[in-house]
Amino acid sequence: STRSVYEFAHFVNGAAFKGSHFSPDRSGLPIIKIAELKHGITEQTQFTTQCHEEKYRLAAGDILFSWSGSPETSIGTFVWSGGAGWLNQHIFRVSPNRKEDELFVYYTLLYLNDEFVEIARNKQTTGLGHVTVADLKRRLVVVPPDNALAAFNSAARPLYEKWCGTTLESRTLAVLRDTLLPKLMSGELRVRDAENLAGTHV
Repeated sequence: STRSVYEFAHFVNGAAFKGSHFSPDRSGLPIIKIAELKHGITEQTQFTTQCHEEKYRLAAGDILFSWSGSPETSIGTFVWSGGAGWLNQHIFRVSPNRKEDELFVYYTLLYLNDEFVEIARNKQTTGLGHVTVADLKRRLVVVPPDNALAAFNSAARPLYEKWCGTTLESRTLAVLRDTLLPKLMSGELRVRDAENLAGTHV
């Protein structure tokens, strides 16, 4: 049997943030846009102290589908590897209806990415394209039997969790590097001090 990819999960679009929501001192939680999905939290990331509905609050491991922007560079499926943050509009938080469907949903969205890019390209206006809920509902996929899904999860889950863990560690080390390097260059920190600090984070 077949079902639309949309039926396997709950898709929640992010909140709409305005300039007045941003905290000038970068306090609060980061606002996660497509740039953060690709590059993590950077100096360009906006923060907010405002509280929003829990459905917009992200945690490491959340599956995200960016559905709007430049088709070739913005449409895509990601696993968030940062800490807590608020999800911005134009990105769906994808919550599989069953835990056992998580990897199937993630890898199905990845597999269909070229189709989603083409859909967005066909609607492209002023450089931007988008994939709508209606598009997701129209895209049918084969429903795997439970025994096939269980076998897939048994083989894929260890690899997926190792990849997620490595990605998270890589992000953590990048943040540590970006924090320590300017201090080393300015002489604020000595190499020995930096080694001690790094050791506490690895």
